[in-house]
Amino acid sequence: QVQLQESGGGLVQPGTSLRLSCVSSVSIDSRYSMAWYRQTPGKERELIALISYDDNTDYAASVRGRFTASRDAAKNSLYLQMNDLKPEDTAVYSCYTRGTWGQGTQVTVSS
Repeated sequence: QVQLQESGGGLVQPGTSLRLSCVSSVSIDSRYSMAWYRQTPGKERELIALISYDDNTDYAASVRGRFTASRDAAKNSLYLQMNDLKPEDTAVYSCYTRGTWGQGTQVTVSS
């Protein structure tokens, strides 16, 4: 059974950066696609970054050019580098793979 644990969230000011991590209990090698989602209260979960099985990446328009997703299969880890954060990026961020979501990490962007 896959278990995912995110970390790296926090309270930051607009324009700054954060790097989220997601550690998997099982292999996350390139056979598996992985994704980052985010959710705010009252809204549906939003897919913001996808790493496909061949390591191609795709991003939601709202984060493209600011966020970068990557994986380190040797560490069973997925990362989300978030730059130039905006208040509208405030959300709970979760990673996803093989049918499983992590519990999420809160990111709050506020001055």
